Amino acid sequence: MSDLRDRLGKAVFRRVAGPDGPANRARIHGTPGPRWFGPERPIRTVHGDASMFIGGLSALLLQSLHPLAMAAVSGHSGFRGDPWGRLQRTSTFLAVTTYGTASDAEEAVARVRGIHERVRGTTADGLRYHAGDPHLLGWVHAAETDSFLRAHERYGARTLSAAEYDDYVADTARVAEALGVIDPPRDREALAGCLAMYLPELRATPDARAAARFLLLHPPVPLAVRPFYGVLAANAVALLPPWARSVLRLPRIPVVEGLAIQPSGLLLTHTIRWAMTPGSRSRTE
Repeated sequence: MSDLRDRLGKAVFRRVAGPDGPANRARIHGTPGPRWFGPERPIRTVHGDASMFIGGLSALLLQSLHPLAMAAVSGHSGFRGDPWGRLQRTSTFLAVTTYGTASDAEEAVARVRGIHERVRGTTADGLRYHAGDPHLLGWVHAAETDSFLRAHERYGARTLSAAEYDDYVADTARVAEALGVIDPPRDREALAGCLAMYLPELRATPDARAAARFLLLHPPVPLAVRPFYGVLAANAVALLPPWARSVLRLPRIPVVEGLAIQPSGLLLTHTIRWAMTPGSRSRTE
């Protein structure tokens, strides 16, 4: 059983962190120096939990509903051609800014800002977009923060208090400001207000629906892993706000979700947590 646990944990970590994962993890955690966030901060608890697997996929679906954000992703990220590479880069960025030294976090942010500066274009409707636009960055940040928070609240190993979730939003605001977001929300109430502010701008473009089909129906995973990914995908969809599911035309079956989908998500995250925490520290950190 111990050998199975170790092999499963390594396989998941390799997928999420990539071939440089072990070296990056050692550098992130082992380099001495001041950090943006101390060990007591809620952002460390949320970002180190297996609920992030569900929250991350749900965040991608939610973020796709902004036509300009989706156009930037579709035209420049190469997520279909290299989905695992994109996941690995994103997970490394989250790990560095959450757990790494302040200097490494600042370097990671500067690198992302440089990429955002180059991502510009025009949608099929003739609308211009720029990934470095503070307003667009604000949507991406709010959708991600809300998804991670609600995933942890539903699937996390230890649910945080209302005050701690407010502190989590405040923690993520520090990273958002460094990336160029102007006045990001700093508590859960402000986060809800921020999401509501973007509602008039949101819709499911053909690119957004194509991305949802790719992520939910044609994922880049081996056939043997499809049943487990199916559980992940079903819970990511169930986590979406009702209005987002409606826009994406994703059906809601309350009885099935309550009796089967959420329990399966709890079992999946428990299994991932079991595989990736053989010691005192999560391999997802």
